[in-house]
Amino acid sequence: MKYFPQRPELFTANRGRFIKEMLPGSIAVFVSNDEMPSNGDAHHVFRQNSNLFWLSGIWQEDSMVIFFPDHPDERYREVLVLVRPNEVKEKWDGKRLRAEEARALSGIQTIVWLDALDPLLQQWVHLAENIYLSSNENDRRSGPGLTREYRFIAEMQQRFPLHRYLRAATIIRKLRAVKTVQEIELMQGAADITHATFERLLQFIRPGVMEYEIEAEIYHCFLSRRSPGPAYSSIVASGDRARTLHYIANNQECRDGELVLMDFGAEYGGYCADLTRTVPVNGRFSKRQKEVYDTCLHLHQYAKSLLKPGLSFTNYQKEIGEEANAAFVKIGLLTPADVKNQSPEAPAYGKYMYHGVSHHLGIDVHDLGPRTGLIQEGMVLTVEPGIYIEEEQMGIRIENDVWITGDGNKDLMEKIPLTTDEIEVLMKK
Repeated sequence: MKYFPQRPELFTANRGRFIKEMLPGSIAVFVSNDEMPSNGDAHHVFRQNSNLFWLSGIWQEDSMVIFFPDHPDERYREVLVLVRPNEVKEKWDGKRLRAEEARALSGIQTIVWLDALDPLLQQWVHLAENIYLSSNENDRRSGPGLTREYRFIAEMQQRFPLHRYLRAATIIRKLRAVKTVQEIELMQGAADITHATFERLLQFIRPGVMEYEIEAEIYHCFLSRRSPGPAYSSIVASGDRARTLHYIANNQECRDGELVLMDFGAEYGGYCADLTRTVPVNGRFSKRQKEVYDTCLHLHQYAKSLLKPGLSFTNYQKEIGEEANAAFVKIGLLTPADVKNQSPEAPAYGKYMYHGVSHHLGIDVHDLGPRTGLIQEGMVLTVEPGIYIEEEQMGIRIENDVWITGDGNKDLMEKIPLTTDEIEVLMKK
């Protein structure tokens, strides 16, 4: 990776948190993601399985992490499995981790080569009563792809049919939602890189610039600051395209008088930032653009004021919706009658703000975490109200990343320009 190696204490702590939740007599096995082929003999850039990275810090294909806390031989209570380095293959594909390097990265002392694992795994499983296996239980998962995790589940169940199988995801989802201080440090690093990038963009954007030129500046800024790249596909949507929530074509001209919505974030140390800002292409908001922007900013600040431990996700969204209804009446998008006649299934504000205001953030941009129940100390949530007006061909969204603390919250992006005045001043320079 391009960033500096992280301290192994982060991953040691994460493993300890998971192992503490395991039932006695259990073994847990986590596998890496597949290398994904593109065309011919080429592959897409490798993306590690998020759970395996969270537990080990290892970003290499053909890796596994195995826990067996009750193994009689303490050497086999934590095991990291790696592909054996092959000097001939390395001439083509690059260096693979040596055992000492892997120990330094992960803090796991026992390294087993993948080609020697099979008989060892059989012995370990025969000593265990329960087997924890991982699967993708992110609520936003889409597609029926038979990933390495699911193929491994099928192989294990066929090979060891009489064991009791347990879902590692029920533990991982709970743990990954609550960040440690070291995780917050990495997320702050990602936010700081994103901050520097946004300020550079304010000097770059002008009428006639292409959306993809802005995207290129984002990539340049990220890479030059040791980020491996965007945490997700960057959205650069000018004019009416800003109403398309996942617009990633980024191939149109930014015109005088339009706004450009930019939703982007750096990855750093395996963790994500997620920022959205909407700015005037010509450097100055029109009166109406400012009115709508300030309304979106009010909803953004209102949502942040609510966030604290113990608040339910349901009530959080409900209170923001009520505030949005009132705000939209003030700027002429809704009438009092619209609000009075709304139904719970189709609230009036939904015509102009048709997505949720927050999601979990961490190793994944839509990170694991509950979507119901109570907000907890240590969670990191985005705050991203948006206003999308078809009649005016306008879309505005404002998004920051917020860490829930014991007495409220801390905005990891609090130093990034936010108001119309701040944006206009910086675009004049």
